[in-house]
Amino acid sequence: MSRPSFIQRLQDRWGVRNGWQMLVILIVFALTGFSAMYIKKPIFAALDIDKTDPVWLRVIVWTLTVLPAYQVLLLFYGFLLGQFAFFWNFERKTFHRVRNLFQRKKKSA
Repeated sequence: MSRPSFIQRLQDRWGVRNGWQMLVILIVFALTGFSAMYIKKPIFAALDIDKTDPVWLRVIVWTLTVLPAYQVLLLFYGFLLGQFAFFWNFERKTFHRVRNLFQRKKKSA
């Protein structure tokens, strides 16, 4: 028995119905990544941040500006291409995981 392909495993993990839906989801990720890369330049230019600034500053500015914009763009492109429900659930799971990273684990009494 052969092992399922990477795409098939993603399709199963995400509960995607068919190959066309999977293709659209991958296109949404590609468009979002390209757009986030594109909007980084004007944001950094407006804040007068370039490669001469310390890495820690660039990471903080990216985290506070481009990362939230990426999340909004993901939902926007998902909506445009008819996959809003998938990406809304994807975002909810992502935020849940991030929130869990910052919550303290309660000590058992």
